[in-house]
Amino acid sequence: MDIIAWLVLGLIAGFVASKIVNKQGEGLVLDIVLGIVGAVVGGFLFNQFGASGVTGFNIYSMVVAIIGAVVLLVLYHALFRRTAV
Repeated sequence: MDIIAWLVLGLIAGFVASKIVNKQGEGLVLDIVLGIVGAVVGGFLFNQFGASGVTGFNIYSMVVAIIGAVVLLVLYHALFRRTAV
């Protein structure tokens, strides 16, 4: 059940973060991966600032995962910006 919860949390967090950053989803699989990695990044950032990271499947963890995914997406777009020719 934990894996399914992480996948659902990752999907929702990745989808919301991709809508915030670039107004469109990145695709189902990439949204899940982005959300899960974003949860790890968000947990790390929150721990560095003295707050608790991801604490389970709840609203607080969703916010942490979304913030981490947004940071991850902003860095990704800053480093690997696609230019239209």
